[in-house]
Amino acid sequence: MGMTSTAFSDLEIAHLLADAARAAILPHFRCSNLSAENKLVEGFDPVTIADRAAETAMRALLHQHRPRDAIWGEEFGQTPGQSGRTWVLDPIDGTRGFISGTPTWGVLIALSDDTGPFLGIIDQPYTGERFVGAPDLAEMTGPLGRLPLQTRSTGDLAEAILFTTFPEVGTPDDRAGFERVSAQVKLTRYGMDCYAYALLAMGQVDLVVEAGLNAYDIQGPIAVIQAAGGIVTDWRGGPAHDGGRVLAAGNAQIHAAALELLIKA
Repeated sequence: MGMTSTAFSDLEIAHLLADAARAAILPHFRCSNLSAENKLVEGFDPVTIADRAAETAMRALLHQHRPRDAIWGEEFGQTPGQSGRTWVLDPIDGTRGFISGTPTWGVLIALSDDTGPFLGIIDQPYTGERFVGAPDLAEMTGPLGRLPLQTRSTGDLAEAILFTTFPEVGTPDDRAGFERVSAQVKLTRYGMDCYAYALLAMGQVDLVVEAGLNAYDIQGPIAVIQAAGGIVTDWRGGPAHDGGRVLAAGNAQIHAAALELLIKA
């Protein structure tokens, strides 16, 4: 028999999931014979054996330790539950980066209820960095040890650093909204996938603006950023945990300034 569902706290379960995903993914990273399938008829949305292995490993742990909770994963869809809680999993956010050998992809894990995500992890297996957000907890662990997460207080767009995955994602209208913000900031950087949200939680950057996201792309980052003092909404200022157009900001002032430009999109 498996352990009872109370043997581990939710946070301990989340760490177990991240550990299992690391073990499943790392043997495939920068592997010369790694092949990627394309999930789209038009465009390119790759999936690899590593994506599927990591989600399979995480699901097995949840079936053992949290059998009443629902699961929503990128690769294997939604499994219903009875508890009113859902574990939201993206085994490799940034598969394009993964197959290119960059260390900016990550494992995203969130635990949500009907109000949205309240516990989240962004894990970068190759660099050994793990960013955790939960009630009364905002910290990262990595090569420099354990550090608190705290977003930046930059209030002026002219002093802000902005990240995005545009132009890879989004419609022309989406991109126009982003470009209005980009025109006002000090520095714009591109293509960092979930690592951009980790940098925002660390206080390294001020804004992340994206569109065309799925729930599993953003729920983990929402929990981490909110725990670190930041704000994540859609481009109307409403909840973003269902994905779509997303604005993540280090504080209320910079969020309001960016939202004013995006709301016209």
